[in-house]
Amino acid sequence: MKLYIYDHCPFCVKARMIFGLKNIPVELNVLLNDDEATPTRMIGQKMAPILQKDDSRYLPESMDIVHYVDKFDGKPLLTGKQNPAIDTWLRKVNGYVNRLLLPRFAKGPFDEFATPEARAYFVAKKEAAIGNFADHLAHSAGLVKNISDDLRALEKLIVQPNAVNGELSEDDINLFPLLRNLTIVSGIVWPTRVADYRDNMAKQTQVNLLSSMAI
Repeated sequence: MKLYIYDHCPFCVKARMIFGLKNIPVELNVLLNDDEATPTRMIGQKMAPILQKDDSRYLPESMDIVHYVDKFDGKPLLTGKQNPAIDTWLRKVNGYVNRLLLPRFAKGPFDEFATPEARAYFVAKKEAAIGNFADHLAHSAGLVKNISDDLRALEKLIVQPNAVNGELSEDDINLFPLLRNLTIVSGIVWPTRVADYRDNMAKQTQVNLLSSMAI
């Protein structure tokens, strides 16, 4: 199977996670951010991730991919109960976190920004959505404090370092991509249990953290 992704994209991380958790080989293909033609040819619109199945048909939508791959061998892994408090926490944090993440993604050495045109495309689209990146970077300190406080609240919800609720569930698929992407932000105070969970999930899912490009 082939998975078409952007490395920075949290929805793409969700799809990558299930392959790593189940140790199923997949060929990762990073699309240039300004390449509208390739995904449109596959699924009729510019979107990632896209799974090309073994029968060559295409499957978009991250959670559809997760469910397909999890059930592929008849031995699903994501069988644990979900905790509504995780969803509430994610909704709160997702209200502001892109002001920290998107300006840093735009500076990062991601393959989807391998050309100046692809990087400029991303900046233009995302600044139109959230405002000037330089302004957000200038106000990082307050946002870093916010996320550090919110991570302290998250620490109380983590049951085990290998599964947020003690057994692998969709909460792990929803939570880890954000924690992984937050490693591109320098200065965050990571509570021990959250950092242990983040690092353990990175190993289990075989998805790299972004600490080496932190800004």
